[in-house]
Amino acid sequence: MKRRDFSLQLAAAGLGTVWATSAGAQGGPVEGTHYTKLAQPVPVSVPAGKIEVIEFFSYGCPHCFALEPTLEPWAKRLPDDVVFKRVPVGFNALYENYQKIYYALEAMGQVENMHRKVFNAIHQQRLRLDKEADIAAFMTANGIDGAKFVELYKSFTVQTKAKQAQQLSQAYKIEGVPTLAVQGRYTTSGSQAGSNERALAVADALVQTARKPG
Repeated sequence: MKRRDFSLQLAAAGLGTVWATSAGAQGGPVEGTHYTKLAQPVPVSVPAGKIEVIEFFSYGCPHCFALEPTLEPWAKRLPDDVVFKRVPVGFNALYENYQKIYYALEAMGQVENMHRKVFNAIHQQRLRLDKEADIAAFMTANGIDGAKFVELYKSFTVQTKAKQAQQLSQAYKIEGVPTLAVQGRYTTSGSQAGSNERALAVADALVQTARKPG
């Protein structure tokens, strides 16, 4: 499995000031150091006038699990013109299972309810959730129709979404998670920016850049 070594330094608030405080002398994030500008932009799937921010992640990634308590409130306070999305990666067979869990939850309208619970099950309760019977039992224990979930988990629709996620992660050249992508043009991560909190601050700055004409 390819992944980067991400810092686990997290901050609950004040992300907007992190970059100014820690790197103000640099005048802002530096291309090639704190973020990457894609040589070939990736088409975005948001309406004109909106800015797309994607978190590439996996339920199996401990760094994604560590980031989530900070990422979630950050995403909720993004400006109205920013559309935040999560895209699960499939670096290996286990991660491909987790992709299908995410998209089956999405199909049932249960991502908001279950996202953190799946993370907790894997990283705190040490459940692998790689067998259908175990996945169904976990969902049932959390008030979700396990049989219906497994039906969706195995469905053509979910398989197609997982394949599209693979194609998107390849287009962005994602080699590790969590990685943030902004408007099909830029990527950043905790390892590249210096910490998870700085990665979110870099993403804020890249949103501002994406708003500029041209």
